[in-house]
Order: sequence, then structure tokens, then C-alpha cells
Amino acid sequence: MIRVLIERHIAETLESAYEERSRKVLQQAVAAPGFISGETLVDARDPNHRLTLSNWRSEAEWDQWYCSEERKALMAELVPMMDQDEAITVLYQS
Repeated sequence: MIRVLIERHIAETLESAYEERSRKVLQQAVAAPGFISGETLVDARDPNHRLTLSNWRSEAEWDQWYCSEERKALMAELVPMMDQDEAITVLYQS
């Protein structure tokens, strides 16, 4: 199992639109092969800083979702709402 940490920073005033669209991304990820679970957290000191932590059976299955046309289409809606590039970290348990 791997964990994937996704960090995003939302532009001011776009929080509600971002929330709506980011839920769609997570709903579609849930249906992707290898997805185990996920949660999204809000930075207590910066409400526009969002972190999504998801669990996947393998890095190959994560990569398949990450490179999918479905995710690319969903992200095309999210990217204009962010004021920084998305940061992704793939984590292994030691």
C-alpha cells in the first residue's frame, strides 16, 4: 500500500467552487482501480491550503489514475481555481 499526499492552494474567493469540483475528483478516484480510501484536510492556519491524503494498493494503480484522461479533465476545472501548482508526494510505510 502507498499513500499519496496532494497539496493545493485555492485562490481567494473561489473556495466554494473549488469544494464542489474537488468532491467530483474524489468521487471519481473512489471508483478507480486500487483506490482504498481518502480524506481531505484544511490547514488550520490557512483555510485556502488543502491537503488530500489517499491510500492506494500500489504506485502503479495511483499512476494509472493520475495519468487518466478522466482525472486530467477533472483537474482542468480545478487548476484555474488554484494560485499555486499542485504538489504531490507518494509515500511508503517504512
